[in-house]
Amino acid sequence: MALGAERYGTRADLAAFVSCLVLSLTALALPEGLREPIASSLRETVLAPVLGVERRTVRSAENRADVNSLRAQRDSLALGASAVPGLRAENARLRGLLALGARLTTGFVSAEILHQSGVTDGLTLLLSSGSASGVVTLAPVVTPEGLLGLVRTVDRRTSVAMAWTHPDFRASAMVEGTQIYGIVAARRGERAGEVMELRGVAYRDQLPPGTRVVTSGLGGVFPRGVPIGIVHGVLSEAAGWERTYLLRPAVHPAEASHVLILLPTRAADTLTAAFKDTLRADSSPAQPAASRPVPPRRP
Repeated sequence: MALGAERYGTRADLAAFVSCLVLSLTALALPEGLREPIASSLRETVLAPVLGVERRTVRSAENRADVNSLRAQRDSLALGASAVPGLRAENARLRGLLALGARLTTGFVSAEILHQSGVTDGLTLLLSSGSASGVVTLAPVVTPEGLLGLVRTVDRRTSVAMAWTHPDFRASAMVEGTQIYGIVAARRGERAGEVMELRGVAYRDQLPPGTRVVTSGLGGVFPRGVPIGIVHGVLSEAAGWERTYLLRPAVHPAEASHVLILLPTRAADTLTAAFKDTLRADSSPAQPAASRPVPPRRP
């Protein structure tokens, strides 16, 4: 039964093929005047469904191409939009650096922080200016927000700066507008590299949160008045002797891309006016990763 049906189908297909072949040969043999009307009639009747399917196929392919093009445009716009906040932040930093340079007028060298990969990332910074530009060792490195570090070694075209996050970093500091002095160093322990310590503050001097701390100018390395950080709270105290305070840094090394290197001619200057618009107590300087309050501890 099935075999008979298969044979019938094969014969029908063969008959249809032979008929189409005969009609094709007949159409080719017809004169030009008769061929075109017959072809037109076939297109409007027998071949109309086939031509309709072909038109829909072409339209569908065009729609798919349009969708892919729109999707690519959407992805490009999304990628561009995701980069806008970073570009705006970098633009603001560069504008701030230009403004700081305009206020300082002289006695500095601009530099870019070059990428470096290694265990010292975040502790030392490779700068794009060296001795050929007048950079010397122990030269302060600043940003529009405040102190970032100081130059440790100098080559002809580049130099290496020690950031404030380095365990060996120290800076003589003072509370702005007062005679309260101390030593600033990087925080050790669980929050190392995130916040600073202001050590050696006399026990009688109490610093409320939000107090602005700047360089004191003592020691002849850092000019007076460069912002260092803002008091976050008491870290430890020795009864009747001294207190150590926790500071939020003015700038974190990971946030900086361009800096100014101060030359030795500015070491004895007071730069309070140059940084007068930065690091206000109600602003948001570099925040530590964990902003939980640190209770005082006694040694």
